[in-house]
Amino acid sequence: MFLILLRRELLTNLMAFRFFVTTFVCLLLVVANSIVLIEDYEGRLKAYNVAVQVHRDKAINAPTYSYIESTVDRPPNPLSIFNQGFDRRLGNKIETYRNVVPTLWDAELHGSDNPFLNLLSSIDLVFIFQVVLSLLALLFAYDAIAGEREGGTLRLMMTTSVSRGKIILAKYISAMGCLVIPFLASLALAQILFVVSGSLFFSVNDWIRIGGIFATTIVYLSAFYLIGLLISVVFQRTSTALIFSMFIWVVLVLIYPSLSVSLVDQLFQPQEKLKAATKTVSEIWKRVEGEEDRYIGSDPILSGYIGEKHEWIFYLATRGWGMNNYKSRYVERPERLLYYRIEGIWCPLLPVEKESEKHTLPALKSYYKYIESMRMRAAEQTGLIRQKTYRDTYVREANIATNLMRCSPAAMYDLATQAWAGTNLREIQNFFAQARQYRQTLIAYLHDKKAFTSPKWFTVGGGKADLNDLPHFSYHHSGVWFNVKHALPDLALLFLINIPLFMMSFLIFVKQDV
Repeated sequence: MFLILLRRELLTNLMAFRFFVTTFVCLLLVVANSIVLIEDYEGRLKAYNVAVQVHRDKAINAPTYSYIESTVDRPPNPLSIFNQGFDRRLGNKIETYRNVVPTLWDAELHGSDNPFLNLLSSIDLVFIFQVVLSLLALLFAYDAIAGEREGGTLRLMMTTSVSRGKIILAKYISAMGCLVIPFLASLALAQILFVVSGSLFFSVNDWIRIGGIFATTIVYLSAFYLIGLLISVVFQRTSTALIFSMFIWVVLVLIYPSLSVSLVDQLFQPQEKLKAATKTVSEIWKRVEGEEDRYIGSDPILSGYIGEKHEWIFYLATRGWGMNNYKSRYVERPERLLYYRIEGIWCPLLPVEKESEKHTLPALKSYYKYIESMRMRAAEQTGLIRQKTYRDTYVREANIATNLMRCSPAAMYDLATQAWAGTNLREIQNFFAQARQYRQTLIAYLHDKKAFTSPKWFTVGGGKADLNDLPHFSYHHSGVWFNVKHALPDLALLFLINIPLFMMSFLIFVKQDV
């Protein structure tokens, strides 16, 4: 009898007009959006390949060691087609310097003051499943019990040997089977488009991540169906159940996540902390400049060249907090030095007069050896301040908003699929961690070359620096277990929501009179 009931429910759902309409809309949106997303991915991949080559050529063609400005690039994530997350909006390029520690502060920010709060702004495949299929789940559920009660078939069903628990179970299994059909069909069409494009290649780990997205989607749809089923059990009339179901859907999917973000954004004002941190960083670099002045004043050769009447433009490769920090100096006899201009930056050459070279060269070598070491220590200090400040302001604000949003299954689904796809904030933080590690590699490279004590640190007299063996940057995505670790909490919460929803629906239905 249970199988007969299950077959009846399955056929009823499959033959319903709402099933055909919603399935058609879902397939149409997925196909159309996949075409756009594939084209966008191909454009980003092409731009990435060009950027890598341009940045590499610029780095190895630096005339002096001090002029090395290496830019690291993050390739687009192919799984961003499923959930774009932060992949397109934050930190796909970082300029690395020995005197700046890369932090999230240096990320490219688009759209708002705090990009971490724009969690539902991208239209991708997950967004379509999140909106369309959750609506379909409620449309299947709102009249599951209320419609049977209103039509009188529920009373007739109670005269058979089928228990109320089996009725609830049959409706749940049949509805979930019908919800999986449009999801699988649209996912299969998207995969065909991916293969035809020839630009998307998924590794074994990527397929595991796609499997995680699939499992999370099923649990998410189950949660929305059970919400609708509970509403159908509670309300006597289908019209009331439908109106309340639509209200719950609008609140949980469209209103509450955005409202949580807006509320947190209004309550938190990080400007004071940012100003204080900026002031602290500025003071650190001012102390560095003061130490440079003290060093120059203590050296008779350097101080003999530097006075207050004539200008000598030093190229000092110190980078401040988001701004270039170039210093102007004065010399008594500027004709003793030649300068060349590179992209608007003046760099000193060796003195022309041979008799002055034997005095100035050792002095300049000692100067840069001492000063560059001090600048790098200052960069480490300011890097720690910047990381802590950003963590205590924007990241903390985003984490609070994220936790508030977890009251909505739609937000939990989005967060879990971001983690599976590797497009969440933690993956961006991993990119910056690798950029900081690459900076250390560059510094070790300069030490191995004895660059800080070489004339080629500050001059091209005698030839340019040989940088053909400059270390490459290669970005490595986090392992699949990293994705599993950060997706499981939201997936587990979604699953746990299903249990009380099913139990409440069952208990209320068992105690009701029909």
